[in-house]
Amino acid sequence: MADNVRPRVKVPKKAAAGEVISIKTLISHPMESGQRKDGDGNTIPRSIINRMVVDFNGENVIDVTLEPAISTNPYFEFDATVPESGEFKFTWHDDDGSVYEDTQAIEVG
Repeated sequence: MADNVRPRVKVPKKAAAGEVISIKTLISHPMESGQRKDGDGNTIPRSIINRMVVDFNGENVIDVTLEPAISTNPYFEFDATVPESGEFKFTWHDDDGSVYEDTQAIEVG
């Protein structure tokens, strides 16, 4: 497990039915590509977030596969349409098998 990994998510608290909202995510992670070397010349093992999944009320909204070229602390911003009140579930998968999650509720009125 990478040290100090922390997901951050920004979802509006309220929206109108059918409104398109902007969602922002950032996860603090070193994202080692496996191609750099340490001070002794040894290869630093690959350690990246390799997948991010977002579901709304159990239905998939976005599913992204990440590759080693992604930058440290990957940031994503995307739009989603909210038909009803519910909960977004954000899941990040690490190479080492670690899974990081966050949930954000939104009220439609």
